[in-house]
Amino acid sequence: MKKIALFPGSFDPFTKGHFDIVTRGLSLFDEIVIGIGTNINKKRFFPAKLMEDLIRQSFDGNDRIKVLSYDGLTAKVARELGARYILRGLRNTTDFEYENAISQVNRYVYEEIETVFLITSPHLAPISSSIVRDLYRYGQDVDEFLPYHLPPNLNHL
Repeated sequence: MKKIALFPGSFDPFTKGHFDIVTRGLSLFDEIVIGIGTNINKKRFFPAKLMEDLIRQSFDGNDRIKVLSYDGLTAKVARELGARYILRGLRNTTDFEYENAISQVNRYVYEEIETVFLITSPHLAPISSSIVRDLYRYGQDVDEFLPYHLPPNLNHL
Protein backbone atom coordinates (compact mmCIF):
# COMPACT_ATOMS: atom_id res chain seq x y z
CA MET A 1 0.00 0.00 0.00
CA LYS A 2 1.28 3.43 -0.98
CA LYS A 3 2.21 5.65 1.98
CA ILE A 4 0.66 9.05 1.33
CA ALA A 5 1.08 11.99 3.70
CA LEU A 6 -0.77 15.28 3.70
CA PHE A 7 1.39 18.26 4.72
CA PRO A 8 -1.24 20.90 5.56
CA GLY A 9 -0.77 24.57 6.34
CA SER A 10 -1.66 28.07 5.31
CA PHE A 11 1.84 28.48 3.81
CA ASP A 12 1.57 32.25 3.70
CA PRO A 13 4.35 32.04 2.54
CA PHE A 14 5.90 28.58 2.13
CA THR A 15 9.40 28.83 3.68
CA LYS A 16 12.66 26.89 3.53
CA GLY A 17 11.58 25.34 6.82
CA HIS A 18 8.51 23.89 5.12
CA PHE A 19 10.62 22.81 2.16
CA ASP A 20 13.00 21.02 4.55
CA ILE A 21 10.17 19.10 6.23
CA VAL A 22 8.76 17.96 2.87
CA THR A 23 12.19 16.96 1.54
CA ARG A 24 13.01 14.96 4.67
CA GLY A 25 9.51 13.46 4.67
CA LEU A 26 10.20 11.88 1.30
CA SER A 27 12.40 9.34 3.09
CA LEU A 28 9.31 8.21 5.03
CA PHE A 29 6.49 8.48 2.50
CA ASP A 30 5.89 7.48 -1.11
CA GLU A 31 3.97 10.67 -1.84
CA ILE A 32 3.45 13.96 -0.03
CA VAL A 33 0.52 16.22 -0.80
CA ILE A 34 1.15 19.81 0.24
CA GLY A 35 -2.27 21.14 1.15
CA ILE A 36 -2.83 24.88 1.34
CA GLY A 37 -5.73 25.06 3.72
CA THR A 38 -8.17 27.87 4.28
CA ASN A 39 -8.03 29.11 7.86
CA ILE A 40 -11.10 31.21 8.63
CA ASN A 41 -9.18 32.90 11.45
CA LYS A 42 -6.45 34.19 9.12
CA LYS A 43 -6.56 36.66 6.26
CA ARG A 44 -4.08 35.64 3.57
CA PHE A 45 -1.34 38.03 2.52
CA PHE A 46 -0.19 36.06 -0.53
CA PRO A 47 -2.93 34.55 -2.74
CA ALA A 48 -3.24 30.77 -2.38
CA LYS A 49 -2.97 30.35 -6.16
CA LEU A 50 0.38 32.18 -6.16
CA MET A 51 1.66 29.93 -3.36
CA GLU A 52 0.45 26.83 -5.23
CA ASP A 53 2.41 27.89 -8.30
CA LEU A 54 5.57 28.80 -6.35
CA ILE A 55 5.51 25.57 -4.33
CA ARG A 56 5.05 23.51 -7.52
CA GLN A 57 8.04 25.33 -9.07
CA SER A 58 10.11 24.56 -5.95
CA PHE A 59 9.51 20.83 -6.42
CA ASP A 60 9.52 20.87 -10.22
CA GLY A 61 10.31 17.43 -11.61
CA ASN A 62 9.49 15.54 -8.40
CA ASP A 63 6.40 13.48 -9.16
CA ARG A 64 6.16 12.35 -5.53
CA ILE A 65 5.04 15.85 -4.51
CA LYS A 66 1.53 17.16 -5.21
CA VAL A 67 0.15 20.60 -4.32
CA LEU A 68 -3.47 21.60 -3.82
CA SER A 69 -5.64 24.16 -2.06
CA TYR A 70 -8.59 23.07 0.05
CA ASP A 71 -11.41 24.18 2.32
CA GLY A 72 -12.74 22.09 5.14
CA LEU A 73 -11.37 19.76 7.75
CA THR A 74 -7.83 18.56 7.14
CA ALA A 75 -8.61 15.02 8.31
CA LYS A 76 -11.49 14.74 5.84
CA VAL A 77 -9.27 15.97 3.01
CA ALA A 78 -6.62 13.41 4.01
CA ARG A 79 -9.21 10.62 3.88
CA GLU A 80 -10.44 11.79 0.43
CA LEU A 81 -6.82 11.74 -0.82
CA GLY A 82 -6.18 8.27 0.58
CA ALA A 83 -3.56 9.72 2.93
CA ARG A 84 -3.09 7.79 6.17
CA TYR A 85 -0.56 10.30 7.53
CA ILE A 86 -0.42 13.98 8.31
CA LEU A 87 3.09 15.41 8.24
CA ARG A 88 3.89 18.35 10.49
CA GLY A 89 7.05 20.23 11.41
CA LEU A 90 7.89 21.33 14.94
CA ARG A 91 10.19 24.27 15.67
CA ASN A 92 9.70 24.39 19.44
CA THR A 93 7.59 23.23 22.38
CA THR A 94 4.92 25.85 21.64
CA ASP A 95 4.45 24.25 18.21
CA PHE A 96 4.19 20.85 19.89
CA GLU A 97 1.40 21.92 22.26
CA TYR A 98 -0.63 23.36 19.39
CA GLU A 99 0.04 20.48 16.98
CA ASN A 100 -0.67 17.82 19.61
CA ALA A 101 -4.17 19.19 20.19
CA ILE A 102 -4.86 19.32 16.44
CA SER A 103 -3.59 15.76 15.96
CA GLN A 104 -6.05 14.52 18.60
CA VAL A 105 -8.96 16.22 16.81
CA ASN A 106 -7.82 14.81 13.48
CA ARG A 107 -7.92 11.30 15.01
CA TYR A 108 -11.45 12.00 16.22
CA VAL A 109 -12.52 12.92 12.66
CA TYR A 110 -10.51 10.19 10.89
CA GLU A 111 -9.62 7.34 13.22
CA GLU A 112 -7.02 5.79 10.89
CA ILE A 113 -4.94 8.97 10.50
CA GLU A 114 -1.52 9.19 12.11
CA THR A 115 0.30 12.47 12.58
CA VAL A 116 4.05 12.32 12.08
CA PHE A 117 6.12 15.16 13.53
CA LEU A 118 9.55 16.07 12.22
CA ILE A 119 11.74 18.46 14.18
CA THR A 120 12.78 21.44 12.09
CA SER A 121 16.47 21.51 11.18
CA PRO A 122 18.20 23.80 13.73
CA HIS A 123 19.37 26.43 11.25
CA LEU A 124 15.77 26.82 9.98
CA ALA A 125 13.98 26.85 13.34
CA PRO A 126 13.86 30.67 13.69
CA ILE A 127 12.04 31.05 10.36
CA SER A 128 8.27 31.49 10.49
CA SER A 129 5.83 32.54 7.80
CA SER A 130 4.63 35.47 9.89
CA ILE A 131 8.16 36.84 10.31
CA VAL A 132 8.91 36.43 6.60
CA ARG A 133 5.57 38.05 5.72
CA ASP A 134 6.31 41.06 7.96
CA LEU A 135 9.79 41.51 6.53
CA TYR A 136 8.39 41.35 3.00
CA ARG A 137 5.54 43.72 3.80
CA TYR A 138 8.08 46.37 4.81
CA GLY A 139 10.28 45.97 1.75
CA GLN A 140 12.99 43.63 3.03
CA ASP A 141 14.53 40.99 0.79
CA VAL A 142 13.31 37.60 2.03
CA ASP A 143 14.89 35.31 -0.58
CA GLU A 144 17.21 33.67 1.95
CA PHE A 145 14.15 32.32 3.81
CA LEU A 146 12.29 30.96 0.77
CA PRO A 147 12.94 28.15 -1.74
CA TYR A 148 11.81 30.45 -4.57
CA HIS A 149 12.07 34.13 -5.45
CA LEU A 150 9.33 36.59 -4.58
CA PRO A 151 9.38 39.72 -6.70
CA PRO A 152 9.33 42.96 -4.72
CA ASN A 153 6.19 45.00 -4.27
CA LEU A 154 3.54 42.31 -4.37
CA ASN A 155 1.88 44.27 -1.56
CA HIS A 156 -0.96 45.21 -3.87
CA LEU A 157 -2.16 41.59 -3.99
